[in-house]
Amino acid sequence: MADVTALTKLIEPEAEALGLALVRVQMFGGKSDPTLQVMAERPDTRQLNLADCESLSRRISEVLDREDPIEDAYRLEVSSPGIDRPLTRRQDYEDWKGHEARIKLAHAVEGRKQVDGRIDGLVGEHVLVHLEKGGGELSIPFAAIASAKLRLTEALIKATAPLSTEGADSIKQEG
Repeated sequence: MADVTALTKLIEPEAEALGLALVRVQMFGGKSDPTLQVMAERPDTRQLNLADCESLSRRISEVLDREDPIEDAYRLEVSSPGIDRPLTRRQDYEDWKGHEARIKLAHAVEGRKQVDGRIDGLVGEHVLVHLEKGGGELSIPFAAIASAKLRLTEALIKATAPLSTEGADSIKQEG
């Protein structure tokens, strides 16, 4: 499997050159069907349109073809993080404060390996989460988080509604 840290170092400047913020670089699928997944967004809208995906995909492909950091054949997938996005950066926990998340931990924190609750922000190197069950607030070291993603709620849908509906399907009523 390819070195994701090295891939990120190659990909991040390409995203930034297009005014995009890199959300996640991940290899999955194993030896038989490897996929390089790249998630990015526009910092001002937290969205990525099709033209952004195409531009980023072309830039990444050119760099990866030139540098050849992945030994075997692979598939490149460039996308937005989506509505129930992964939380991969410290800043995500400030940006999405007040929203519900599911956080899986690399090791138990106060006897928990998974936490469901409302993100209350970031304090130093700790993510604060208001627990869904059992109440109270849990302080989780950022380094202890194995994976995290937002949970789909009405508040999240409202917060992530497209800023532009240009090109959206519409129903024309005949009268």
